[in-house]
Amino acid sequence: MSPDRLSGIFCPVLMPFHEDLRPNADSLIRQCQWLLSQNVGLVLFGTTGEANSLSVEEKIELLDCLVDAGISPDSIVPGTGCCALNDTVNLTRHAVGLGCAACLMLPPFFYKDVSDDGLFASYAEVVERVGDEKLQIYLYHIPPIAQVGLSIDLIERLVRAYPDTIVGIKDSSGDWQNTLAILQRGWDDFRAFAGSENFLLRVMQNGGAGCISATANINPAAIDRLFAAWQKPQAAEMQEQLDAVREIVQEYPIIPALKAVVASCSNDAAWKTVRPPLVTLSIERQGSLMNALDQLNFTMPGVGKSTSR
Repeated sequence: MSPDRLSGIFCPVLMPFHEDLRPNADSLIRQCQWLLSQNVGLVLFGTTGEANSLSVEEKIELLDCLVDAGISPDSIVPGTGCCALNDTVNLTRHAVGLGCAACLMLPPFFYKDVSDDGLFASYAEVVERVGDEKLQIYLYHIPPIAQVGLSIDLIERLVRAYPDTIVGIKDSSGDWQNTLAILQRGWDDFRAFAGSENFLLRVMQNGGAGCISATANINPAAIDRLFAAWQKPQAAEMQEQLDAVREIVQEYPIIPALKAVVASCSNDAAWKTVRPPLVTLSIERQGSLMNALDQLNFTMPGVGKSTSR
C-alpha cells in the first residue's frame, strides 16, 4: 500500500546553529517538538532551513537525530533535491528508508535555461534509482530563488509517467495564476500546496491541500486554524490576520527575521545565527521587527521548551 498523500499545514523548519556554525541538533529537536504541538507537519531542509548551506552528510545525520529523539518520521518531509544527481538519490533513499512521509524535491538548479526534457530526465533518474514504491515526491517550484522552474506541461508529463510517485507540489512562485492553473488541471489526487499562507484561503477554496510556509515557524497555530476553518464565515478575517503578520516579516530578509523572532520569543539568542552568506539582522532592525509584531499582540506560547505532540 502506498502511504497516504499529504494535506494540512507544514513548516519548513529553521535550522539552528552553534556559534561555530555546526547545526544544533538539540535546538532543532525542541523546535520540531514545539511545531508538532501546534499541529503542523515538518519540512526539513527547505529554503527557510538554509538547506543549500548544509551538506548531504549533515542532513542525513540530522534526520537520524530527529528520529532517534522520538519524532515520528511520518511527520517529516525532508527536502532532498540537490544539484548533483547522486546527492539527491542518496538523501532521498535515506529518507524513504527512515519512513519519512514524503520528499520535497527541488529540480537541479545550478544550470539555467535547461529544457523540460532535461528536468524530466533528472526526476526520472531519481525515481528509478531509488526504486522504492513507498517514495512520494512533492515537486518544489520556487523560480524566484532557484531560477529553474517547473512548467505545467512538465508537471503533467511527470504525473503521467509516475502517478504513484509524483503526487504533489509546493508552488512558491508567488504567482496566484500559476497556482490556480495547477489546481485546475485536475490530476487524480494531486496535492497542491501554496508556498505562503497569503494564498491559503484561495488554495483551499479551489481544491488545494494546504500550505508549506516559512512563517509557520513563528505563527503555526493561527495558520492551522484557518486551514481547519476555511469554509466558515470568519475565514476571510482570519486570512487578513495571517497576512498582517506575514507583511511585517516580509519587510526584512525573511530567514534572519524569522530567526530573530524565535530568538526573542524563546529567550535564546543563539537562534539568530545564520550560515554565511546570510547575515543576521542588526540590533536596530531586530527591535523594529519585534515592535511591529508587538503591535499585533503577537506571541509564540511555549516555544523553546521540550514538548510532546
